[in-house]
Amino acid sequence: MVQANYINPFLESAQNVFEQVCQVAPKRGDLEIQDVKLAENHIWIKIGVTGEMQGNIIFGLHEQVALRIISAMMGGMTVTEIDEVGKSAISELGNMISGNASTILYNQGITVDISPPEMMSSEEHKRYKEQKALTVPMELQDIGKFQIQVIVLS
Repeated sequence: MVQANYINPFLESAQNVFEQVCQVAPKRGDLEIQDVKLAENHIWIKIGVTGEMQGNIIFGLHEQVALRIISAMMGGMTVTEIDEVGKSAISELGNMISGNASTILYNQGITVDISPPEMMSSEEHKRYKEQKALTVPMELQDIGKFQIQVIVLS
């Protein structure tokens, strides 16, 4: 059963993390339930969730948006390719959002553990089983769109 209250801690956390790390106030889009579709030319970060909530959180962003976020995370230094340092920065962004969200969930009486972030390759995109997810896009001023997908298994 898909429960909308599971995505709110991730939205709240993403808002806080983007304000701190990128100095932007994200604007939330509308919550939708949709099939997970992993688009090409995007970076996809998957974080597993276990405990009272079971599933996956998938953060998606276009490669150009990822470059802008990495640049912001590195103090404004221009980044033109996503190298190992950039992949680490984007993975850490997903980790920060999920870690903060797990604290918010805990404060709401829902105990969860999160797995380390996993950057999904384009080959994994093709094998990824389509599932229903709670999805909310976030518009990051002057950076682009960041998408949060929550797949609740139980």
